[in-house]
Amino acid sequence: MKCGKKQGMQELKNSTEIEYIKQACRIVADLLKYLREIARKGVTTQWLDERAEEFIRRRGGVPAFKNYNGFPSSICASVNEEVIHGIPGPYRLKEGDLLSIDVGVKKEGYFGDAALTIPIGQVSPEKRALMESTRGALFAGIEVARHLNHVSDISSAVQVYVEERGLSVVRDFVGHGVGKKLHEEPPIPNYKTPGRGPQLFAGMTLAIEPMVNMGTYEVIIKDDNWTVVTKDGKASAHFEHTILVQDGDAEILTLT
Repeated sequence: MKCGKKQGMQELKNSTEIEYIKQACRIVADLLKYLREIARKGVTTQWLDERAEEFIRRRGGVPAFKNYNGFPSSICASVNEEVIHGIPGPYRLKEGDLLSIDVGVKKEGYFGDAALTIPIGQVSPEKRALMESTRGALFAGIEVARHLNHVSDISSAVQVYVEERGLSVVRDFVGHGVGKKLHEEPPIPNYKTPGRGPQLFAGMTLAIEPMVNMGTYEVIIKDDNWTVVTKDGKASAHFEHTILVQDGDAEILTLT
């Protein structure tokens, strides 16, 4: 679930709001840990979605994606060449698949958002390198997400990390602010754009999320009007954390 590319400034969060966001993020983090444990060969993505909704509601949260702009499910489940926004369904996971799961949770009126890519059984060395590079790019972006830096610092760090490894970053979809809404300002591209973008300040809560392709960065949307796939059919990976910008290192709110 991605925001647009309009430039803007996010409201800074106070300590009470940050605590509410942290509560939502804790559910997200624990859910992704649980899904990583139960995602295996032979289970359907619909079954994972059902388990996810049960988990969120049992913890007192609300699935943020379900019915968001008409999206039908609680998680996005994207397999192999599917980049993001995959709709859970009857597909049974196979040995060697890459499964990207994106989760949003609303609790007490505030949101948390995160994603990860899971290898199903033994995956090829190329897919494992893609997955590890995408995770590394996320942390490269988080490392420079600090007070008085700019959005462009995050974008550049992600792009350089990815392209040094012979991979490409998706340009049609971006990260975003998160907090009172699932998608807030500012948009956070994973590639360099003209200018430096908005400045970062302590108290911002951001969802940084590299989407990285093994081949071209170009993507298309399938006939369901949701699922985004790579144009060349090569595999993609997706990692995301919600973070709190601080004077020093950012605090990652969606770590278990």
